[in-house]
Amino acid sequence: MIKLAIFDLDGTLIDTLEDIAGACNHALEAGGFPSRRLDEYNMLVGRGVFNLCRNALPEGCRDEKTVKATYERFRAYYDEHICDRSRPYPGIYDMLDRLTEKGISLAVASNKYQAGTEFLIGRLFGKYSFVNVLGQREGKPIKPDPEIVNEVMAAIGDITADEVVYCGDSDVDMQTGINAGVRTIGVTWGFRTREELAAYEPWLIADTADEVCNAIMNN
Repeated sequence: MIKLAIFDLDGTLIDTLEDIAGACNHALEAGGFPSRRLDEYNMLVGRGVFNLCRNALPEGCRDEKTVKATYERFRAYYDEHICDRSRPYPGIYDMLDRLTEKGISLAVASNKYQAGTEFLIGRLFGKYSFVNVLGQREGKPIKPDPEIVNEVMAAIGDITADEVVYCGDSDVDMQTGINAGVRTIGVTWGFRTREELAAYEPWLIADTADEVCNAIMNN
């Protein structure tokens, strides 16, 4: 029986791509670098903002000083525009309602920086009682390191890996679940492809939030 559902944030609970792309393009252009197309960000996101800024820069311009300056411009802009266009995907609210009513614990484990993760959860999901909302934090490894999942499980206490599911939209998320030894759900409505998810043989590949909800509630 699944007692804990841990969700990735960007590309899983919330469509944040336009706001992330807008902030990164602002940071790039302000530094004199070319912007990226929106569709390019599907592959650039997922490993934290610092890595996003590094990989968005042109090759040959990815020295530590340039990346750090780009990151700082990104953060300053994104903090002001973090929720301009970002919205939950269809069916997410209903899924969280049903899981809550069933008594299944909810948590978030993201590679977005902690303050941004907390802000979006508070703004868009304030009525839900997540047992933990974790993002990228100083001194903590980012996904696919399993520490973030282990930390969530530790907050619950009396729970085993077979009672946990990790849900996300990318290869990083599938690797995270595998590394943590929990069941994984790959969602196809996010930033990556079904083929990318299928390569990791997740417990489930879901096309809708309803499919995710039904699988969790019935296992």
